[in-house]
Amino acid sequence: MKKNNYKKIAKDVIDLEIQALKKLKNSINNSFNQAVNTIVKCQSKIILCGVGKSYLIASKISATLSSVGCPSFSLAASDCSHGDLGSISKKDVLILISNSGETQELKPVIQFANRNRITLIGIVSKKNSILYKASDIKLFIPEVKEAGLGIVPTSSTTESLAIGDCLAVAALNKKGFNKKNFKSLHPKGSLGAQLKTAEDLMIKKKGIPFINENSNMKNALNIITKKKLGVLIAINKKKMTTGIITDGQIRRSTQKNNNLKKLLVKNVMTKNPISIHKDTLASKSLSIMSEKKITSLCIHKKNKRKTIGLLHIHNILGANIQ
Repeated sequence: MKKNNYKKIAKDVIDLEIQALKKLKNSINNSFNQAVNTIVKCQSKIILCGVGKSYLIASKISATLSSVGCPSFSLAASDCSHGDLGSISKKDVLILISNSGETQELKPVIQFANRNRITLIGIVSKKNSILYKASDIKLFIPEVKEAGLGIVPTSSTTESLAIGDCLAVAALNKKGFNKKNFKSLHPKGSLGAQLKTAEDLMIKKKGIPFINENSNMKNALNIITKKKLGVLIAINKKKMTTGIITDGQIRRSTQKNNNLKKLLVKNVMTKNPISIHKDTLASKSLSIMSEKKITSLCIHKKNKRKTIGLLHIHNILGANIQ
């Protein structure tokens, strides 16, 4: 009995979808610019609507738009005729997804949008369809060969999903949406962890063990023992950071000097400690610690010598930053 070569099937499907994406790339025109500008300027909600698999794609695109600061939700076209049209207001932007553009369930939605002058963006592959003709902005999806019997929605759904990603990424660029904005909408999970900054994890000013550089080490030992952080930040009379002392340094200095307690902090400390900006990603902070073989970093806002926080490796590892 001949073995089926499923790897070949997988590669054939991928080849068809790559061809579809190439066609889509070549079809991008000024209508895409119009769609992006309309989405960004929308003062209300972006509503995506479709039937069947197109609805599932609409839901994914909607979620991506919301994640980049464009408030959005999805509607199943079949529910719209049973009351959900009430979710759509005149200030909304409506995006309808349909490969054929002739799906029966979409017709009442199209009529409602046109009757109420709601901006309609159509993602469709047939130019003679109702959806294409009724759309204010027409995003044409080239007709492509489907994988699996030539009828299973595969290549066409890949195109629809891709154009949605294009709209979302273009919109975030138009809005000037940055990683800090993105982080505010993704506070949890792996994305939230990746976007945490030094400021998010640092020990804030009230908890930092500061000591004057002219204090003696006896006082320094008392503070480092009390604070239990294994580190002291030395400052001068102007409150500027001048050095750092770690418990490792103290142990090494004790071996070299029997009168350590009588020494001044400035004679033991490491001068000009490494300081990073508060907006530095926690993952980058960990990389700096590994490279410099240190366990703590001073955090500054504007002036590198004005410490506003202290970041310890335990803070980073405790937040599952890698």
